[in-house]
Amino acid sequence: MKEDADGEGPKRYQLPALDHPGYPFAAARALLRGAGEGDSQSAEDATGYRFGDVRLIREVRQILAEALEKDDDRMIQLAERFLRRAS
Repeated sequence: MKEDADGEGPKRYQLPALDHPGYPFAAARALLRGAGEGDSQSAEDATGYRFGDVRLIREVRQILAEALEKDDDRMIQLAERFLRRAS
């Protein structure tokens, strides 16, 4: 499964200001979305975090809990991969 872009231009991610309390959660979602679209690099560039960054473990666990409630298999897979990389 690839996590890198295929030469496409950078994607746009809707993120709050860096000092906004919701920024880490939005960044975690953007990283998971980027990985799911095969473009982790653009998400990492946009957020300033790397896929598997230990600073986002709490947020990714929350996203994982939501995905489990919704039976969102793809998001479960991405969140679990993030958490494995973070450990």
